[in-house]
Amino acid sequence: MDQRGYLPKNQVYKQLVHELDLGKGMVVELDQDYQDSFKHHCIPFKGLKEVLLQLIENNYQLGLITNGKGRFQMDNIQALGIESFFRTILISELEGVKKPDPTIFERAMERINQPLEACVYVGDHLEKDVQAAENIGMKAVWKKDKKEEESLARYSIFHLTELPSLLQKMNTKEERSCYSK
Repeated sequence: MDQRGYLPKNQVYKQLVHELDLGKGMVVELDQDYQDSFKHHCIPFKGLKEVLLQLIENNYQLGLITNGKGRFQMDNIQALGIESFFRTILISELEGVKKPDPTIFERAMERINQPLEACVYVGDHLEKDVQAAENIGMKAVWKKDKKEEESLARYSIFHLTELPSLLQKMNTKEERSCYSK
């Protein structure tokens, strides 16, 4: 119902309240509970911290871009214990711009002081993450939800733990020569 987290929760709750005939006041109460409680229940992708640590050990400069409300997103990032892995964190509400707008990707590159050709964006939304990054000329990796999903991106992974070896492959001379726009 929430389109994998991309439909605003207040819209989801409006629909639920209507379908279950809970009374209109419940929308605000449910939304507030979600805002206050989600951080206690968010679950990282398998191997998240290990992969981030491996990337840092291999001298990757990491940045994070996320759409959403500032405090809500930062609470979740802190609850996952991953804030310290990133040189910069851009949250759409605080930036005044959100993915797929190229501005937020450009700000991230600027803040980690890396040129476009040195950056690879990894995201789980094909349009807002992968296609948006590719539209500005950045390489992108799609973190698919289902292994059997057709790969609609040049690079894709199912498990986050596949990322380090894919990045290594993308960084070889042979792969670089195959990638041109």
